[in-house]
Amino acid sequence: MTTRPAKNRTTTAFYAQAVISFGLSVAALGIGIAYLPVTTWVRSFMGLGLLYVVTSTFTLAKCVRDRNEEASVVSRVDQARLDKLLAEHDPFKND
Repeated sequence: MTTRPAKNRTTTAFYAQAVISFGLSVAALGIGIAYLPVTTWVRSFMGLGLLYVVTSTFTLAKCVRDRNEEASVVSRVDQARLDKLLAEHDPFKND
């Protein structure tokens, strides 16, 4: 039975680009909310909305990642069972 290690498809450059992009977008929106010509209550409400969107995004990303990992584990277990069955099967054996 051969086991293949899980492949990491995310490169360091892609990860860095994603982190920088996220940081810049949150900072730009935060600065935009801070300089809105509205009252403090409206600005606070917009800031809370921004925090809610950010936390919801992290939660959704975690759920998608967990579902993907779960499917990967299930497919690897199924592959291991199939490999075991094929290794034990002898087409020339008479019962």
